[in-house]
Amino acid sequence: MSGLSFPETEGCRKLLGLLENEDIMALCDTITNRLVQPEDRQDAIRAILVYSQSVEELLKRKKVHRDVIFKYLASQGVIIPPATEKHNLIQHAKDYWKKQLHLKLKETPEPVKTSENIRFSQQQEKEDKTEKVDFRRLGEEFCHWFFELLNSQNPFLGPPRDEWGPQHFWHDVKLRFYYKTSEQNVIDYQGAEIVSLRLLSLVKEEHLFLSPNLDSRGLKCTSSPHGLVMVGVAGTVHRGTTCLGIFEQIFGLIRCPFVENTWKIKFINMKIIGEASLTPGTLMKPAITFEPSDLEAFYNVITFCGTSEVLHNVRQVNSGTGDQALRRK
Repeated sequence: MSGLSFPETEGCRKLLGLLENEDIMALCDTITNRLVQPEDRQDAIRAILVYSQSVEELLKRKKVHRDVIFKYLASQGVIIPPATEKHNLIQHAKDYWKKQLHLKLKETPEPVKTSENIRFSQQQEKEDKTEKVDFRRLGEEFCHWFFELLNSQNPFLGPPRDEWGPQHFWHDVKLRFYYKTSEQNVIDYQGAEIVSLRLLSLVKEEHLFLSPNLDSRGLKCTSSPHGLVMVGVAGTVHRGTTCLGIFEQIFGLIRCPFVENTWKIKFINMKIIGEASLTPGTLMKPAITFEPSDLEAFYNVITFCGTSEVLHNVRQVNSGTGDQALRRK
């Protein structure tokens, strides 16, 4: 899922503002496959922008009428004959936003930061023109970014700090979710949209809060010769003032070759264990069991999730939001 550039996002936001509420809600349902239930008009517009694969795909939708595109362009000072056909109007809009992006890049010495990409600063040392990456620092900054963004989607914590969505994942991302509370299960999810929605449901619908332990026991990082970076992190799971258990997560990150200092998530192995299922004393010191040697088992996610006794509970999921990890009491 390629997403929209910053000028395209802002331009489409203004353009969508010209649509009627009924068209906005219908457009949101179509683009998100009714997997997102917006609370209001602005929430629907955000979902439309996040889940649109490209600006052309969005503007070609039937609900985005030709007259709306024409009015938007006129408001931006782009003068076009009134009889111009819709596909030509779309091209004019794309050209206008491309020009805006070039102007922005000329004005900004640093790369333009957008919500579509995962960015973190890295300490870089050049030796014989070879880049060296501090993977420990990369892992820490990634975890700070990921958990702050995810937890901020919890409605009890106020407005989100940024937009959550599939733009932070590779399109074929895989999530293996193992949980052991009153029952135990392993569920597989695949695809940027369904993985992002499943993770979002943990905090937005189940109201969980994931608190990572970023000391030497709770965070481990390593990389492969091919450029895959693995980040393993452990922490505690909360709802309100109650600590419900612990979690372990392994992230596989791959650098985006087209944008500097940008990484996206390739796979996630996630394990949540309820307090009642823990051995005494475990809750106070969550530690990651992942070791650098586990990189060899890149796709052997069953090893991380547990022994073969849970295999009969594995379910493949490509749509829907899945089961809740921790049941509300």
